[in-house]
Amino acid sequence: MTNALLESTSLPLFDRITPADVGPAIQTLIAHAQTALDTVTAADYPADWNAISKVLDVATEKLGMAWSAVSHLSSVADTPELRAAYNETLPAITEFWTKLGADERLYAKYKAIDVSTLTTEQKKAHENSLRGFVLSGAELQGADRERFAQIQERSAELGQKFSENTLDATEKWAYYATAEELAGVPQDIVQAARAAAETDGKEGYKLTLKIPSYLPVMQFAHSSKLRETVYRAYVTRASDQAEGDLTQYDNAAIIQEILALRQEESSLLGYQNFAEVSLVPKMANSPQQVIDFLRDLAQRARPYAEKDVADLRAFAKDELGIPDPQPWDWTYISEKLKEARYAFSEQEVKQYFTAPKVLAGLFKIIESLFDVKITKDEAAVWNKDVLFYRLERNGQVIGQFYLDQPARQGKRGGAWMDDVRSRWQRPDNGLLQTPVAHMVCNFADGVDGKPALLTHDDVITLFHESGHALHHMLTQVNERDVSGINGVEWDAVELPSQFMENFCWEWDVLSHMTSHVDTGEPLPRALFDKMIAAKNFQAGMGTLRQVEFSLFDMLLHAGHAKDGDYLALLKQVRDEVAVLPGTAYNRSTNTFSHIFAGGYAAGYYSYKWAEVLSADAYAAFEETQGADGSASQTTAQKYLQSILEMGGSRSAMDNFKAFRGREPQLDALLRHQGMAEEVTA
Repeated sequence: MTNALLESTSLPLFDRITPADVGPAIQTLIAHAQTALDTVTAADYPADWNAISKVLDVATEKLGMAWSAVSHLSSVADTPELRAAYNETLPAITEFWTKLGADERLYAKYKAIDVSTLTTEQKKAHENSLRGFVLSGAELQGADRERFAQIQERSAELGQKFSENTLDATEKWAYYATAEELAGVPQDIVQAARAAAETDGKEGYKLTLKIPSYLPVMQFAHSSKLRETVYRAYVTRASDQAEGDLTQYDNAAIIQEILALRQEESSLLGYQNFAEVSLVPKMANSPQQVIDFLRDLAQRARPYAEKDVADLRAFAKDELGIPDPQPWDWTYISEKLKEARYAFSEQEVKQYFTAPKVLAGLFKIIESLFDVKITKDEAAVWNKDVLFYRLERNGQVIGQFYLDQPARQGKRGGAWMDDVRSRWQRPDNGLLQTPVAHMVCNFADGVDGKPALLTHDDVITLFHESGHALHHMLTQVNERDVSGINGVEWDAVELPSQFMENFCWEWDVLSHMTSHVDTGEPLPRALFDKMIAAKNFQAGMGTLRQVEFSLFDMLLHAGHAKDGDYLALLKQVRDEVAVLPGTAYNRSTNTFSHIFAGGYAAGYYSYKWAEVLSADAYAAFEETQGADGSASQTTAQKYLQSILEMGGSRSAMDNFKAFRGREPQLDALLRHQGMAEEVTA
């Protein structure tokens, strides 16, 4: 029997990888990578960038691609068998990467490289590598070095367990509602809930905590009691406040241990706290600079947010008969106020956004902006609903991507882009390797044979992830470690994704990507105008919500949680920032995967930071667009060349200044979000 993870193919054999393949393949590839490491660190091996890369980088890339495929499957097609294989192999792979990053011999070899022999791209990659060695503990000695390695291994285990608990806590809860309880909920959601109940052999309508089920209930269900039931289950996931035996997935102890390990790691590296460590490779200079930025943004947004809440309270009391709204009521009240104020509902809009038509519209704007052609391609996939595409320019393939849109069992929530492989002028054969990306979403599936319907928020999500994918695929940098998204400062990596979101509000874009699910008619201009009028609906509240997450994350990792009491810190942040009251049982931190199982620890502020960059970048398009609203090709080319093609080969600030001719300004963000004018009561 052959091992699918060891076959020499340019793309993972996702349809053939089995849990039994994982351990043997990774052990084999680790052994090969270890041999390569020993080869290039031998005393007589030249301290030469290309010579080292030809042996070591080629071996570690094979290992990285194989493990990336396994990690990806654990995120989109989790099974007990795969989970067991993943967890059994995780310590070995973590140990190898940790030792590689801290290898004194390799560090010495890199320091001995003659920088004058390197290209501009290689110099940047070399500079990043030296910094990476230091942050990986390469300058530690003896017991400190051993402890650092132990911390990395344990942290990897804890992050994986956090993810598993979050997924299990989400998937193991269900509520079988009656038809009466679902009054107000859109028909397609009701149909999907009935089908899910039938699959389980149950009466009624199955509601889950997956977003395509959870959110419509919170928005539309008239029953406050039902909303409370679902809300409480959602905000207590993976906590001691969950129902019954679901408390077994409590992430509290994991969070405490993760935080303690991060603090210990920081001390070993000579920093006061993990926030300082996190910011070393980012644009922001210090935790205090980020904290000041967030508090300034909160101060600017607060008057708008307070007016948002006042409007909600008045509407709830006068129109809905809810004199004392509870946390599970706000989403419902917001939807009703939006419908009343702007004379349309999200459900009405959704009928026009069929998934195939939206995808065609997305591809059209990408093709027109960046002079590429997107066509269907063939590759092994992990699920029948996964699509695979190629990007071509002048008949040449420049990138490919997988697209996995529907939510399903065994797939973690949210949306993300990840790389499969990077653009690289391979040192082993001299050939140019083109980049490949994953785009993953969690949208509701189609019902009754009709295509899937996307909310406008879903459309924005799809455009967002495409921005990340374009950043990865359109690079012209040939040095792997700084091509595409590689080497880009984490707090700038959201610029291209948030930039693409802006097109979801342009008529000349939307008019090409809508088709009513029943009539085939495009989105009426009058309905679009209502959407535009409602675009900044509750922008103040939305901004404060993101500031709350970001400030909590930064203060937490800067050591502001007394005795590690993260809940007390969260209350302190909410008291400072939030405008809506919460509940004592809310444990949303216990599923805050971005900072406890993703790469956003002391980095969640990146979303707001990069919004400043992306809004200012998009303003350049607004300043140069044609009379028909079409984007300027000159501006698009400049954006492509200054930011997307450059990847991480120079600093994000230099990329931005090359595009805009100056440093970023906050004005465009405030204007785009309707917070540039003085608030009137």
